[in-house]
Amino acid sequence: MSIDWAALGSVFGVSLVATVALVGLFTLGIVGLSRQERAVAQGGSATLAVSGAYACFAACAAAVAYGIYLIVA
Repeated sequence: MSIDWAALGSVFGVSLVATVALVGLFTLGIVGLSRQERAVAQGGSATLAVSGAYACFAACAAAVAYGIYLIVA
């Protein structure tokens, strides 16, 4: 049995980058929603922040759905 270290490193690197990107997107969504709450508390509107937050959450859902598709197919 031999281990293809280059392939293992490639899988590790791609997994690390995908994980950091997905967590970053989700964090941006949470930040957008918190800015909306802050704007409402101050009597303003944060439509752009909420739209961006929902876009980040949609991108997260799409990435998870694509990952599940790759595993199942």
